[in-house]
Amino acid sequence: MAFTLPPLPYDYDALEPHIDKLTMEIHHDKHHQAYVDNLNKAIAGTENENKSLEELVKNAGTYSAAVRNNAGGNWNHTFFWQIMSPDGGGKPEGKLAQAIDETFGSLDAMKEKFNAAGAGRFGSGWAWLGVADGKLTICSTPNQDNPLMDVAECKCTPVLGCDVWEHAYYLKYQNKRGDYLKQFWDVVNWKKASENFENAQ
Repeated sequence: MAFTLPPLPYDYDALEPHIDKLTMEIHHDKHHQAYVDNLNKAIAGTENENKSLEELVKNAGTYSAAVRNNAGGNWNHTFFWQIMSPDGGGKPEGKLAQAIDETFGSLDAMKEKFNAAGAGRFGSGWAWLGVADGKLTICSTPNQDNPLMDVAECKCTPVLGCDVWEHAYYLKYQNKRGDYLKQFWDVVNWKKASENFENAQ
């Protein structure tokens, strides 16, 4: 069964001024659509045709580069749209807030470490806050890899993630990836992140 592009859970301009409408249109309708289309081409007529996206991501190291890259691109972007919201920003509550304080000392300290992971990723990739062995951790992955993959440099269950490919921020922020990462926190959907955290536990 062919994969399809999931719709954005909000309007293209809903994350303004932090992420602009044109970037969201190109990022979702062109870049994410291309990952979906190329994944469908890569698995067409093969034994992978009926596998779930989660299966393809989990065992990415056993497939071709085309399957690995495009399954990752599809999974990562689907996750990314959900972890942002026009009602985002502010602070997490409950168990996630407690875990952040216990692990990093404060929300600001966690953000600083996360932003450093994103800014320090050479070339294209992602920054992640995730759960490994029951505890929060921060890491980054190259290209369209993610921490669920068998080939991941860092393994965890993602709680939130930020796309640090240039296509995610270049129209508004040009080469200032650090500025984009700071603005990201104003659209983070902490309710969804908390759900991810509790599911990962």
